[in-house]
Amino acid sequence: MPRRVLQGVVVSDKNDKTITVRVDRRVRHPIYKKTIERSKKYAAHDEKNQFKIGDVVQIIESAPISKSKRWQVVYE
Repeated sequence: MPRRVLQGVVVSDKNDKTITVRVDRRVRHPIYKKTIERSKKYAAHDEKNQFKIGDVVQIIESAPISKSKRWQVVYE
C-alpha cells in the first residue's frame, strides 16, 4: 500500500527534530455547495532541524516515531 504524501506550510519549529505542518485542503460544502478551505496540523520528524516557519514542505506517512509523530519530512 503506498504511503500518503502531503504538502503544507511549517507553522512551528520550536521542538527538537520536530516541525508542525499545516495542510490546507478545499472541500465543497454538502448543503450550500460553496468551496471552503479546511486545514489540519501534523507533527512531522525533521532529523536535520533544517526547516523554519513559513517553509513549504512535503511530508510522508511513516511508522510511529513518538506519541504524536506519524509523518516524516521528504528531503529533496
